[in-house]
Amino acid sequence: MEFFLHDRKFILSQFLILCMIIVVSCRGPVYKPPEIEKLTDHFSRLSVNQSYNVFYGGSNIHITNNGSSAEIILDKSSGSGLISKEKYYYGFFNAALKLPAHFTSGVVVAFYMSNSDVFPHNHDEIDFELLGHEKRRDWVLQTNLYGNGSVHTGREEKFYLWFDPTLDFHDYTILWNNHHIVFLVDNVPVREVVHNTAISSVYPSKPMSTILTIWDGSEWATHGGKYPVNYNYAPFITTIKGIELEGCVKQQQNNTPTCSKRSSPSSLDPVDGEGFMKLSSQQMKGLDWARRKHMFYSYCQDTKRYKVLPPECTSE
Repeated sequence: MEFFLHDRKFILSQFLILCMIIVVSCRGPVYKPPEIEKLTDHFSRLSVNQSYNVFYGGSNIHITNNGSSAEIILDKSSGSGLISKEKYYYGFFNAALKLPAHFTSGVVVAFYMSNSDVFPHNHDEIDFELLGHEKRRDWVLQTNLYGNGSVHTGREEKFYLWFDPTLDFHDYTILWNNHHIVFLVDNVPVREVVHNTAISSVYPSKPMSTILTIWDGSEWATHGGKYPVNYNYAPFITTIKGIELEGCVKQQQNNTPTCSKRSSPSSLDPVDGEGFMKLSSQQMKGLDWARRKHMFYSYCQDTKRYKVLPPECTSE
């Protein structure tokens, strides 16, 4: 009888351990992404010194490894940010980021494009925002875009990542051309915005800077502001490298962009050609995988927020 009870206790303990493993795994990176071609291999990587200037919070920016990488820091005194030396019209834009670890609620790390400095009332914007969490592994990826000042209609989509973004560098990429905007993480498409008639009036259409920032988003970033930044865990440091900026550069003297040699003379897209006009079948599988397994919010499904959904949500 004693042996039987001991045996039952052993089996029960093993079962509980298995359950705990399953629960923990469900909150972590348990899915492996499909094999997808690496678009980032098509372009040259630049140093931070080559491509960016200080945007704000200069004392909280540390240039490292002879300019090839940088740290942007949030502490009680300030956040910080970098802004591209050029403005671009269409192109391929990438940054490899390693995010702060530990308790990061309220912290926002953003890699985005904007022209609000030039067009304050009708600006365009394409956003990656990484939102900190009260649990280290649960950073949230948010994507968004605005065109022609359409800031009253948020087009957010949110994803859980399939890896721990604090342990190593991961690529965050914006592909923007006349055909579509694609958000990619480690070359896996997570969102595609096709340029069609339904969205044409709010499709980003003017030259933009690329910007990297870290800042205090306590009011909204983590569970709608439930968990503000806890500066007992500061400084919050994001490390940046792997810069790729392949785009049409806007000239200071006029509004005519000058494209890279990669584009044809008749094209404004420096990344034109079939490989960049539409997603391949392999990329479509990756997009479907990311959205089925990792997306947990889309504005197109938010009927409480939008009694009438934005037109692109219901177009074919």
